Amino acid sequence: MDHLVLTVIAQDQPGLVERVAQCISEHGGNWLESRMSRMAGQFAGILRVDVPLAAHPGLVAALEALQAQGIRVQIATGGAAPVVTWQAIRLELVGNDRPGIVRDITRLLSSHGVNLESLSTEVVPAPMSGELLFQAQALLGVPQSLTLEQLQTHLEALADDLMVELKLQIEE
Repeated sequence: MDHLVLTVIAQDQPGLVERVAQCISEHGGNWLESRMSRMAGQFAGILRVDVPLAAHPGLVAALEALQAQGIRVQIATGGAAPVVTWQAIRLELVGNDRPGIVRDITRLLSSHGVNLESLSTEVVPAPMSGELLFQAQALLGVPQSLTLEQLQTHLEALADDLMVELKLQIEE
């Protein structure tokens, strides 16, 4: 078995995931993990599957054929996990919405060698005022050479500039 990573995007419609799952199953594949969501009328997802190496060409052809139904699938072979030992840190952030928050936070993180393992964001109305709030939850892969306190200091300086509140905690 060999791992493939698929990204899927299509106009949201019932049965979309079933069609992708059917292609994988018909080629002896096993659906291992996925993250999927509907946004602005589109359905997008990323998934990891285990498929026999000999079945790759057939699966690729079947997934590409879904384009005729409006389902776009991109395929990448799974890579080796990094050899670096990371410390898992959970980041939660909230503040008034404005352009550039994700850019500024991720620029700071990458400049310190922090890997973004997962990221979930949304803009929601504030409970009392109705102003738009930007909320983010992330799982960070922090190099062992960077302490939680050092990361907190760097992020707090930026948080003051961005006028956001953030919380960091070690992921168990």
